[in-house]
Amino acid sequence: MRFVRAVLFDIGGVLVASPFAGFASYERSVGLPAGSIRRINSTNPDDNAWARFERGGIDLEAFCNAFEREAATLGLTVDARSVLASMRGGVVPAMVRALGRVHATLLTALLTNNLAPMDRTGELASVLLPHVDVVIESAVVGVRKPDPAFFRLACDALEVEPVDCVFLDDLGVNCKAARQLGMHTIKVVESIDALAELEDVLGLQLR
Repeated sequence: MRFVRAVLFDIGGVLVASPFAGFASYERSVGLPAGSIRRINSTNPDDNAWARFERGGIDLEAFCNAFEREAATLGLTVDARSVLASMRGGVVPAMVRALGRVHATLLTALLTNNLAPMDRTGELASVLLPHVDVVIESAVVGVRKPDPAFFRLACDALEVEPVDCVFLDDLGVNCKAARQLGMHTIKVVESIDALAELEDVLGLQLR
């Protein structure tokens, strides 16, 4: 069994419903081809409007203008504010329960690429923050996954090494970057499968 000191959780797509479901709903509602929003975001992924917004490099107005221009370059017409609104998903109860059970034994952290700092007085914060030791937000620290520096910030804050950590994320590119640093990674596709793997790694009952 791997020796683990900390478990690091992504938020969207892990503890909260995937934003991709919201993107798909928006695309259907306005008649865009499936995958259009992800196509925009995967074009120049390190320096496009989405990446700069997640790093806190541009404000909402600048993001909306830039994102809509990028879409137009690809022959797509989008309303950036509606795209953002589509991302609001509910928590995944089984994953949140697991977070709490892990936190009772190990260090825990939230690692999120977000477009604005978390509202510490909001409903989501009230559900998640009691169960974590550290929160690393791209909109706050100015760097985002999959940049290795993002993961190192979390390790430094927790006073652990990457090899001491398990990281859960729904994006393979983020898992790959964490794995290259030495973390054990779990790509979350279905919550039940991810929890089963996490139980095996930790030797804990989480469900």
